[in-house]
Amino acid sequence: MLITRECDYGVRIIRALANGDKMCVHQICEQEDLTPAFVYKILKKLEKKEIVKSFRGSNGGYALKSSVKELTLLDIYLAVDPEFYMIECMNPQKPCTHNQSDCGCAVHRELARVQQILLTELKVHSIAEIIGLEKE
Repeated sequence: MLITRECDYGVRIIRALANGDKMCVHQICEQEDLTPAFVYKILKKLEKKEIVKSFRGSNGGYALKSSVKELTLLDIYLAVDPEFYMIECMNPQKPCTHNQSDCGCAVHRELARVQQILLTELKVHSIAEIIGLEKE
């Protein structure tokens, strides 16, 4: 749930690519101390959401398709884990059995409030601002 290791690795991959250069998986792994199998898996998700682009061939690799000035932590987290919920009962596809009555579950309401604050905060700053590529 929430900020998984995959989400963390997604941010680290973007950080490696932030300077605009094309990098191969080996370079990304070396720079960010990640494992190749995991990086390939996450890169596929980031590519599907058009955050990175891939280049085939002997000079292949990956580069950012989106600008780090526009990308936020939330963009990366949702690309890697579209079911980005604090707890399973926040997922509308998996209704909470305790939140079915007319008045609902007080814990569910509080966690929904906190989750909304978290989602809002995760999109306040761009990746460029966070990693120091531009002034906040």
